[in-house]
Amino acid sequence: MTITGPLRSAVVVNPVKVPDLDVLRRTITDALTAEGWPEPMWFETTVDDPGVGQATRAVKDGAELVLACGGDGTVMACVTALAGTDVALAVLPAGTGNLLAANLGLSGDLATGLEVVLQGGRRRIDVGAVGEQSFAVMAGMGFDAHMLDDTNDTAKKHIGWLAYVAGAVQHLRDRPMHLRITLDDRPPFTRRPRTVIVGNVGRLQGGMRLLSDAQPDDGLLDVAILSPRTLRHWAALGWAVLRRKESVPRMETYTATRVQIRSRRVQPRQLDGDLIDPGKDLLVTVRPQALLLCVPQPAADPDLAHDAGAVEHDAHEVR
Repeated sequence: MTITGPLRSAVVVNPVKVPDLDVLRRTITDALTAEGWPEPMWFETTVDDPGVGQATRAVKDGAELVLACGGDGTVMACVTALAGTDVALAVLPAGTGNLLAANLGLSGDLATGLEVVLQGGRRRIDVGAVGEQSFAVMAGMGFDAHMLDDTNDTAKKHIGWLAYVAGAVQHLRDRPMHLRITLDDRPPFTRRPRTVIVGNVGRLQGGMRLLSDAQPDDGLLDVAILSPRTLRHWAALGWAVLRRKESVPRMETYTATRVQIRSRRVQPRQLDGDLIDPGKDLLVTVRPQALLLCVPQPAADPDLAHDAGAVEHDAHEVR
């Protein structure tokens, strides 16, 4: 899907993630108005509201497009507010970690994100739902949430996604979880994994594709159960993922529309790279094609980042 012509837009921005808010405002406004678009509305997130209320207000005020400028929490809040509407979401990454931006092939380059908006590529994608929150990329329980919790914010600012490696190393020898997993109406089964990932698209930080078969609009959630026991297991698993092997040791994969994970003990949990409250349960359902997302062209490729390089090249005028 391609949408042409100017749209009423709104920017939902996390001011903590943006070093110079005035420069950001001028850059976005100039880029849009130069193409004949009206000036965007502006909404700043707060500690109490990371973006759901702001994006909801933007829709009520007539926005046809919401540009989320911030980290994972800002983007996920906008996904939650916009899922089920016809208002498009554009991602302008400003945080040190942004999983949806990584899956779109967007770096921290603001011009490329704006060029995606102006070129008009749109695609309806599924979203996952956990309670009242919706996510576009993945949910997880266990090791991945531990890693996020122990990644230093200062290190993320200086070295980007590599900072997550330090957080991961601290938990490579943690003991496994005791889980009972139910997929749709199939019989439940038990596992002792280190982490369970429930994803809609497959890229992790740094562009690594964990869920190689995940498609963003097939109406299914992809489930990865990772059960390494030793450092050698971790190394073999990581190498196979990096090489995009069809078979990854110590990893089982499934698909479902409803995934319920129950643990004997309270475990850390995350949605789209943002920590949520720890718990013993994680129930994830899919909302098929609920989100209209701005994507690089061609929009029909299973990989949302397929043509990001060409968009980056075309962004020189915006830049």
